[in-house]
Amino acid sequence: MKSRTSKVLHTLAGRSMLGHVLAASGALEPQRVLVVVGHRREQVTEHLAQIAPAASAVVQEEQNGTGHAVRIALETVGVLDGIVVVANGDMPLLRPETLQELVSAHRAEKNAVTLLTTDIPDPTGYGRILRDADGAVEGIVEHKDATDEQRAIHEMNVGLYVFDGSLLDAALKRLTTDNANGEEYLTDVVAILRGDGHRAGAYKAPDWTETQGVNDRVQLAQARRQLNDRILDGLMREGVTVVDPATTWVDVQVSVGQDAVLHPGTQLHGATVIGEGAEIGPDSTLTDTRVGEDAVVTRAVTIDAEIGAAASVGPYAYLRPGTRLARKAKAGTYVEIKNSVLGEGSKVPHLTYVGDADIGQGTNIGAACVFVNYDGVEKHRSTVGDHVKIGSDNMLVAPVTVGDGAYTAAGSVIIKDVPPGAMAVARGQQRNVEGWVERKRAGTPAAEAAKRARENGTQEGDK
Repeated sequence: MKSRTSKVLHTLAGRSMLGHVLAASGALEPQRVLVVVGHRREQVTEHLAQIAPAASAVVQEEQNGTGHAVRIALETVGVLDGIVVVANGDMPLLRPETLQELVSAHRAEKNAVTLLTTDIPDPTGYGRILRDADGAVEGIVEHKDATDEQRAIHEMNVGLYVFDGSLLDAALKRLTTDNANGEEYLTDVVAILRGDGHRAGAYKAPDWTETQGVNDRVQLAQARRQLNDRILDGLMREGVTVVDPATTWVDVQVSVGQDAVLHPGTQLHGATVIGEGAEIGPDSTLTDTRVGEDAVVTRAVTIDAEIGAAASVGPYAYLRPGTRLARKAKAGTYVEIKNSVLGEGSKVPHLTYVGDADIGQGTNIGAACVFVNYDGVEKHRSTVGDHVKIGSDNMLVAPVTVGDGAYTAAGSVIIKDVPPGAMAVARGQQRNVEGWVERKRAGTPAAEAAKRARENGTQEGDK
């Protein structure tokens, strides 16, 4: 990956590659999960503790092959009785259903080992499946060790196996490094078990794309697109309109209700939930945000916010963490709201910053207002009641309370509480200095315009 980040921690659709594999394997309800770590192990172990605290990390000090990795795991925890599933951590497109079918086939055929295989258009670099006359797996040959005839086979070994646990432990102890890479191949366990008279089977994945590994950023981008297409396909089949799938990106944990519309340039991240009939985009990015039914979000960025039913956000709005908009509330053009509650039907139409405030129902905040919440040391909250009219170009210096039904005059700096029903006027008295421009800015276009206006006014007065 040419990265400071471990390969399996690179993300797609809101999860790391490792996270996707663990999520898929969770469908099997495993009694125990072991994750073999080596390169950049500290990163992987820390991430594992966050996403799957019940899983255990097993350190592989030297990376001597897949068989060696599994052997180290068993030597660490002891023999695992029953079914043991071994998967690669760089297969983010793997479907839970495929794992379940693989294990079902293993049980039904009473195999000692069952491989996940698939037919791939270009199997270069992958191990090929060798079958006997009865269709059982006779062996696996790695690409580097395969003959030309064997390389013509398109059924490939995915690198995902189901084993009988006790038989696996014994076979791993008999692995050698007699191959082109000088490593312990897990694929050799198949030959060992076959040589001992046990049956090896295979379940062929119906869609080869889900079995792809990711080894560089080109493949990561391809996997990201394939997974996103899969997510959007599922949403559209459940009644969601995606206007332009090529520019719409949705994470795996996102939920979108029926009749919602996702316009071009929409990105839905994290645990975002979109209600039925809501309209998102174009050009909107929502992260960990809940959007109510029939709400509209246009050209906006929201993070950890809640947007009520039939509410309106944008264009060019920014809802920061802790923002809660009630039903039919509005956060309009060039509005930023942080850690604040906007009551039902209340509006912040344009050019305003609201920080750390509680605003009641039916209130209107005029253009170009600022809720001044920071005194240089601490943050403070403001409270604005129901059906209040805050005039344009107001500064509300927290902590301050504006009572129900109150008004504030345009251009005011509100530093004291305003009683319910009062009109607050907090601005200097206007004073006009006649003739100032002609005296102080003589020769400028402004002075010439003022002179013409004065002379025209005089002539009109003479008439």
